[in-house]
Amino acid sequence: MPIKILMPTLSPTMTEGNLALWVKNEGDKVSPGDVIAEIETDKATMELETVDEGVLAKILIPEGTEEIPVNTPIAIILEEGEDKSQLEDMNLNYEKSEAKTEITATEEIIPNQDLVSSKESAQILDDDILNSDNGNPNATSNDQSRIKSSPLARRMAEQQQIDLSLINGSGPNGRIVRADIEAFSSLDTPVGKNSPQVYKDEHSDFEIVPINNIQKVVARRLTEAKQEVPHFYLTVDCEIDNLLGVREDLNSRAKNNEFKISINDMIIKACAVALMQVPAANASWSDEGIKIYKNANISVAVAINDGLITPILNNANRKGLLTISSEMNELVSQAHAGTLTPDQYQGGTFSISNLGMYGVKSFQAIINPPQGCIMAIGKVEKKPIVKNDEISIASIMSATLSVDHRVVDGAIGAKFMEAFKTLIEDPLGMLL
Repeated sequence: MPIKILMPTLSPTMTEGNLALWVKNEGDKVSPGDVIAEIETDKATMELETVDEGVLAKILIPEGTEEIPVNTPIAIILEEGEDKSQLEDMNLNYEKSEAKTEITATEEIIPNQDLVSSKESAQILDDDILNSDNGNPNATSNDQSRIKSSPLARRMAEQQQIDLSLINGSGPNGRIVRADIEAFSSLDTPVGKNSPQVYKDEHSDFEIVPINNIQKVVARRLTEAKQEVPHFYLTVDCEIDNLLGVREDLNSRAKNNEFKISINDMIIKACAVALMQVPAANASWSDEGIKIYKNANISVAVAINDGLITPILNNANRKGLLTISSEMNELVSQAHAGTLTPDQYQGGTFSISNLGMYGVKSFQAIINPPQGCIMAIGKVEKKPIVKNDEISIASIMSATLSVDHRVVDGAIGAKFMEAFKTLIEDPLGMLL
C-alpha cells in the first residue's frame, strides 16, 4: 500500500519544521538511504533519508513551506506494482493554516550574506517575489527563483561570502554541490551580492534584517526565561595569576603547537569540578521535581552568524584539559559550519558565557532553561589588591553566576562560587 512520508522529529524539543528543499522530484525512484528532502529545524538544516523503496509518487507539501507540525504527511511513496490510482482514496489534503508558506530570502535571493546566513528564513519583502518562476533550478537571483544547493555547498558559500546566484549547479536538476563552490572559488571572479532593501520613515533610513529560525527560538526562550525564571546573581573576583602560569607551562610542553589550552578551557574544567564538589548546583527544574545530575555537561555559548548556539561538552568532569581543548575547538568549528547535530547542543546541565575577549568587565547572563545556572565570565584586568597588609598587583577575572532560585538557593550558589574561585586560584586542585 502507499507509504506516507512524515515530517520527522529530529530533536526531543522539535514540534515543527520547515521543508527547505525537495531533492527528489515526483516520479523519481527512491531506495533506502536516498536523501529526498532537506528539513530546517530551529538550529540546523538536516537531510531527510527514506527507508523505503519505490517511486516518489506525490509531493504533498511544497518546498519553502514553514512551520509544518511533526508527523504531518509530506509525500507519498508507491511500492513496486502500485500506481497513482491508489492515491484516489487517500486523504491528501493539507490545510495551509497548519503551516506558513514563505519564500526564504537566502534560498530565493541570497541577500547580503554578511547579515543573513544560508539557513535563515525571512519575511517576504517584495510581492514581486511571489511571481517568480520556481520551476527553473538554474535561474539566478535576478529573477528571484529558488536556488537549489546542498547544505554543504550553502555552508561553504556562506563562509566564503559567495553569491549562489552566480553559480550554475552541476548536480541533479541543476543543484549546486561542493564541487561547484570549489570550482567557483578558484576563479578570479568578483563576488556579487544583492543590496539589502532600504526603507524610510519620517526620521531616518533603515534596513530590515530578516530574522532566522535560530534567532526566533532564542528570542522566545530568553523572553520566557526572564519572565518565568526567578533569577538572582552572585559575583566573585578571582585572582588568576597561578592559572595563567599553569596554562603557560602546559602550553610550553606542546611540540609544534600541537595543542593550545585556553583560559576558557580551564574555566570549563573548574566549573565541572566545582559542580561535582557541590552537586546540588548541577541541577535543573522540572514539573516532577528538581533533577540533580551525576555528570557535568557544560553548555558553552558560541556566537555564530545565525545568532547564538550552545554546543555541549559532555562529561567535562571526567576529561582532562587536552581533551576539553580539542573537543571544544571541534564543537566551535562545527557550530560555525552549521553541522552540529541535536545531541551536540541539547541536554546540558550548566552553561558558560564568556565575553571577556570583547573587553566586557562583567555581566549577568540569562539562564538557559531548564538549567539552573549560567556562569558569565568577564575580562582579565590587572588590579591593585591587598595581601598581608601590603598592596600588590594581580590579574583579576570577574565571574557572575545567574541562578534559578527554584532550583538552587543562595547558600548552594555561594558554596559553588566558593568552590569555583578556589579551583581557579589554585588550578592544580582541578588536575587531581
